[in-house]
Amino acid sequence: MRKILHFVHTSLDGFIEGPKGEFDWPQMGPELSDYGKELNERSDIFLYGRVVWDMMSSFWPQAESVSDHPHDLEFAPVWRKTPKVVVSRTLKSADWNTTVIGSIDELAALKQREGRDLLLTGGSELAANLTAAGLIDEYHVVVHPVLLGGGKRLFPESQDRHPLQLVESRVLDSRAVVLRHTRADS
Repeated sequence: MRKILHFVHTSLDGFIEGPKGEFDWPQMGPELSDYGKELNERSDIFLYGRVVWDMMSSFWPQAESVSDHPHDLEFAPVWRKTPKVVVSRTLKSADWNTTVIGSIDELAALKQREGRDLLLTGGSELAANLTAAGLIDEYHVVVHPVLLGGGKRLFPESQDRHPLQLVESRVLDSRAVVLRHTRADS
């Protein structure tokens, strides 16, 4: 059975975006770029909530015209060709080889189908809902050396506890640390 992988960048103080929605603080070095590439190669579907979809779809279709960063130049064509799924109650359709589904139940059914893994990138609301439903199999959390002081939390407050098992930690580019966890019950 395929897995859902959650790949997300966070500040040391646990925020995925700054107080004004900023996402200008993660620095993509060659090792972090390679790590992301490994996750892309494990996956045959990129998975997003609507908010992250809006950010991704506003950048990646024309990334080469606004960036000369090696990671952006390599990933942009991969993003455009890879099938994508957006889970949203408000979005009805999307471009760029994208299917919109309206419920976590539909995503659970997709997870049961044959194929490679599904890669959920960023976000907190969809990740929290998938965590609550027991659907995320691996968490790949990249901790960056910055204190944002506020913003959107990596995981919203919850009354539920979800035990995890650390299966890997790795320093990338002498700067960021990736922590890979699986569910303790898997």
